Amino acid sequence: MKKNQNYLDYIPKKVENINSRKTEDGRTQLIVDRNSFLERILRKIIYIPEKYYVDLDPLGSFIWNNIDGDRSIFEISQMVKEEFQDQAEPLYERLIEYFVILKNNKFVKLK
Repeated sequence: MKKNQNYLDYIPKKVENINSRKTEDGRTQLIVDRNSFLERILRKIIYIPEKYYVDLDPLGSFIWNNIDGDRSIFEISQMVKEEFQDQAEPLYERLIEYFVILKNNKFVKLK
């Protein structure tokens, strides 16, 4: 990513090996497949599960469910602001940090 570009202009897209489901309390749970070459070898040597699960809070669930590959981070921020109002403040700092975490964990790609 270029330093002179606005982070809010990026469009997040979910990575293919990430699935999600709704939990009983209405939140979203990410299901991450461990299918890399190294992970397959490690599964034969030591026990590691084929998948791992990430439980999202209500704000994270809302954001995840609104990532469609067409909306920019700014557009998602406006939806978050409308839905959560003051609970989401400081909105942009939190949202950008959240997307940095999603990107670093390879849950999303930014274009």
